[in-house]
Amino acid sequence: MASTSAGDAFRAARDLLLTHSHDLAAARAAFAWPDVGDHFNWAVDWFDAIATGNERLALRVVEEDGAETAITYDQMRRRSNQVANWLTARGVRRGDGIMLMIDNRVELWEAMLAIMKIGAVILPTSVVLGVDDLAERIERAGVRAVIADPADAVKLDGVAGELIRIVVGGTRPGWHAFDDSLAASEEAPGIVVDSTDAAIVYFTSGTTSRPKMVEHTHISYPVGHLSTMYWIGVRPGDVHMTISAPGWGKHAWSLFFAPWIAEATIFVYNYRRFDPVALVDQLDRAGVNTFCAPPTVWRMLIQADLDTRPHGLRELLSAGEPLNPEVIATIERWWDIQIRDGYGQTELTAVIGNPPGIRLKPGAMGHALPGNDVVLLDPVTGEVSDEGEICLPTVPVRPLNLMPGYLGEPERTAKVEHDGYFHTSDVAVRDAEGFLTFVGRTDDVFKASDFKVSPFEVESILLTHPAVAEAGVVGAPDEVRLNVVKAYVHLASSATPDAETARSILAHAREHMPPYMRVRRVEFFELPKTISGKIRRVELREREVERAGTRIDTEFRESDFAGLKG
Repeated sequence: MASTSAGDAFRAARDLLLTHSHDLAAARAAFAWPDVGDHFNWAVDWFDAIATGNERLALRVVEEDGAETAITYDQMRRRSNQVANWLTARGVRRGDGIMLMIDNRVELWEAMLAIMKIGAVILPTSVVLGVDDLAERIERAGVRAVIADPADAVKLDGVAGELIRIVVGGTRPGWHAFDDSLAASEEAPGIVVDSTDAAIVYFTSGTTSRPKMVEHTHISYPVGHLSTMYWIGVRPGDVHMTISAPGWGKHAWSLFFAPWIAEATIFVYNYRRFDPVALVDQLDRAGVNTFCAPPTVWRMLIQADLDTRPHGLRELLSAGEPLNPEVIATIERWWDIQIRDGYGQTELTAVIGNPPGIRLKPGAMGHALPGNDVVLLDPVTGEVSDEGEICLPTVPVRPLNLMPGYLGEPERTAKVEHDGYFHTSDVAVRDAEGFLTFVGRTDDVFKASDFKVSPFEVESILLTHPAVAEAGVVGAPDEVRLNVVKAYVHLASSATPDAETARSILAHAREHMPPYMRVRRVEFFELPKTISGKIRRVELREREVERAGTRIDTEFRESDFAGLKG
């Protein structure tokens, strides 16, 4: 175990951030990443330390039918010890990879803590994956054990290999039953880990290629998420809710590390089909104080006209991809709280954000958070600029909250970490006040008539049209302009996918956009997305390239409507 001084150092760093929760300049000036030593295990040296004898709720899970499960900090400590000892008895050892295919149920949190406690490696995996994807990931990651819900255990039956197979919430021939761990010892397993040992491996969303395996240590995520706690603004005793699926890195950010670093209660509401009215009701009933949701959820809430503010709310956040200013303004008008944006990647924790108390600039994702240095590099010259790729210096000091690399793929690691920087492949601009505003992925930004076009900027304007629920913008190849701006639009429920709606959207673009940015083509389309809710513009670009030179039958063009051409 780490020494008591390591736990004390972690607490001191956390408390400093809480003290300066509404003063970013002071927090940045005073904060330094804590030195937790060579043998820090967050699940033991932090969680168990705050959980012993603590009867505050650590986790509360509510189902669509009203069923509820709640577990205190001390109960979670004892249950995760049982699971840890039981896994060891099943043959799991330090360094073994354990794939988790569990939805948002209490056993997920028990398993994650337990795996960390014995020095094994958590591999969260989306429940939507099929047999072939699972087999590839198990082979690539050298998975030793799998823990799955009954419905997903069926898929894993088809995966060959000497796996330790564990089913949650039932029994299955050839599988161990997770519930058997209830008979195991509650004593701490007492396994010592190195702080630099792998603790969690996330498969990235794969917006452009096969998923990478992002490896994090017992320091980079558990300690690194101090910055995430600061951005969220979650405090001891709060009730925190984030809408996130377990296979996504944001789940570890906001439904595991950050709220438990703050000693808050994690609240989860499970549903099969999203119902904005039911969600707002749960926010109110649970007294949720801090709430984070992806842009899609915020847009659906707006469509439902839910203007009554849940009583406990203090902080609102959005993550996954930038939230459009129109959505932020509507929620602020209704609930008198501004949604605060933030930025990070699976490879990092939160590095840029609008923390509580800061003056917000519409559309900006904020400033560098405590413990983080951010520079913008011109993609052509490589020089520091006010517009360019978001990068983190890796010399003279490597960022504590940066992954050590992509598991088993040094070439991929070298592509993002070189010349003294970690390269995010995201582009931003910095204004005179230091606010950073997201522009797009380096591979999403395109040129039209020799001007650079940011899909996000175009999409933000499109969303101010009442018929547009979501939009994905790409460049459609054009012999004269190189590209013309094409919008794939997911319509609001009240809109009709016809020529009249298309004309109205194109006219809106003509009125509110400069000529080079103007949407010239529209198609009503179900937007392809990653598990984390990000639009897969790469699929839309590929569709345009494949059809270059021919007209897509289902699209509408400016030239189709009198008065819009030109």
